[in-house]
Amino acid sequence: MLLEFAESSPAQPETAVDMEVLLRGQEGYVARPGEVRRGRVIQITGDGALVDIGLKREGFVPASDLRLVRKEMGEIHEGDEVFVKLLETETEGYIRASIYQARLEEDWMRAEEMMRKGTIYEGRISSYNRGGLTVPFGRLRGFIPVSQIVGIPRGLKEAERRQRLAAMVGQTIGLRVVDVNRAEKRLILSQRRAHRAWQRILRKRLLDSLEVGQRRRGKVSSITDFGVFVDLGGVEGMVHISELSWQRVEDPRQVVRVGDEVEVVVLEVNRSKERVGLSIKQTQEDPWTRVDEKYRENQLVEGKITRVTDIGAFVELEPGVEGLLHASELLGAPNVTPQQVLKPGETILLKVLEVNPSRRRIRLSAKRVRREEWERWAAEKAVHERTTPAPAPPSAPPTEGTETIDPSVLPSEAEPSDPMDEP
Repeated sequence: MLLEFAESSPAQPETAVDMEVLLRGQEGYVARPGEVRRGRVIQITGDGALVDIGLKREGFVPASDLRLVRKEMGEIHEGDEVFVKLLETETEGYIRASIYQARLEEDWMRAEEMMRKGTIYEGRISSYNRGGLTVPFGRLRGFIPVSQIVGIPRGLKEAERRQRLAAMVGQTIGLRVVDVNRAEKRLILSQRRAHRAWQRILRKRLLDSLEVGQRRRGKVSSITDFGVFVDLGGVEGMVHISELSWQRVEDPRQVVRVGDEVEVVVLEVNRSKERVGLSIKQTQEDPWTRVDEKYRENQLVEGKITRVTDIGAFVELEPGVEGLLHASELLGAPNVTPQQVLKPGETILLKVLEVNPSRRRIRLSAKRVRREEWERWAAEKAVHERTTPAPAPPSAPPTEGTETIDPSVLPSEAEPSDPMDEP
């Protein structure tokens, strides 16, 4: 990239390869100090390197210059093609030259090219002073004035401004070149002018890096009735209400709050539409994986009714595990309907009829619970309620302007399909 700039930069026409080719071999041509030419290293000794630069005399690069090159740019070998900057006319049969300074010229040309094209430069902040930040730009040092830094408003006290500047050291940011002055060795950069384009670059990078099944950390940015949006660091993904928890969720606000840091699993990535589907519940153990260890046929279980339908009631046995109490297994069936004898929120005693973890199904019965089993459970429950401290009073009702949710307005897709939703 640097070589392309050195060859094509209009700011230094005397360094262009076309001019070099035209002048090569012309007897009347005199090398000019400050000129940058392409050459080939023909010999390296302890004193320095001889470089064929296409003139009657070779260029001589002293060992001190090679040490600078070696320290900052890597080794130079015989046969390498390099750019050299001519420092003096003929001295002792050679033209004194510098590879190091030629590469500095390449960085100046690169800066001029980026300023002309408006290209984004990605730089890592190395230091700060009261006036702004410094960023390495190849072998040069660029400066970002405070006025060109995002997130530092005018009017800050000096102590706070210095604190914010110090916190940015080590960060990698996007910049645009706004001023290049070789004579004064000034290179000015701006974060503000690059901010929007840089955000798009970061967003694309993040989208390109996301893969289905990855675990990521993010921050809850907003909550809706149908799910939660999580900021992954420039890209927002959506966690549908059905992917918030293994247990049934009626209101996402009962599970998370705006600003919470959460771990998520990537479910879907649509790069063309910049849409990402996420799951929080996939980061948790699926309670159904241990159902066959906890429940067995004819076992008595206590459960809370979550939904009542014409076919029966769904009963939560533990968070994330629901069983089906079919209408035919109610006391008094078939002369009563589920809505006549059951209400959501009630706790009842049931007997397990079937456990099928692969189909995520547990069949339950109320009428197969024996009378003595029910009486013993009811007595123990009454004793427990008498000895348990009363719960704290409910919080005050929402004040005016507080958003509440009517479950009936939730979209139909908000509830996951249930394999037991059948007569």
